[in-house]
Amino acid sequence: MEIITGRERRRRWGIEEKLRILAETTEPDAVVRAVAARNGICESLLYAWRRQQRDGTLRESGTPAFVPVRVFGTPMNPMSSTSQPERTSSSTRSQTRSDLIEIEMGDGRQVRVGRDVNLAALRRVLTALRS
Repeated sequence: MEIITGRERRRRWGIEEKLRILAETTEPDAVVRAVAARNGICESLLYAWRRQQRDGTLRESGTPAFVPVRVFGTPMNPMSSTSQPERTSSSTRSQTRSDLIEIEMGDGRQVRVGRDVNLAALRRVLTALRS
């Protein structure tokens, strides 16, 4: 029998601890209910963590939080293979997308997206490119 004398507080789980517990659920013959009971958490919390992991919001952060950024004075041509801005006439410039975001990976690969990109989808693409 457990007697709680004070107000119980919510437990804060670290990312490493969450991932460790989630790894237990992927072992052969693992039962989510048993893993949850063994770790003293609700099954629904495990399912929420699984969803976050699937969406890419729950993962180890092995990459730096800040990366170098270059800002160009003229809009980038999305069809250009170089990373330097092209000199364009005013008629051509109106055809380029001024809301284009270009992400250059460390190995030279580039991803170009519009500012209205779905962030969850972009996160999944970048995660796939990193691995």
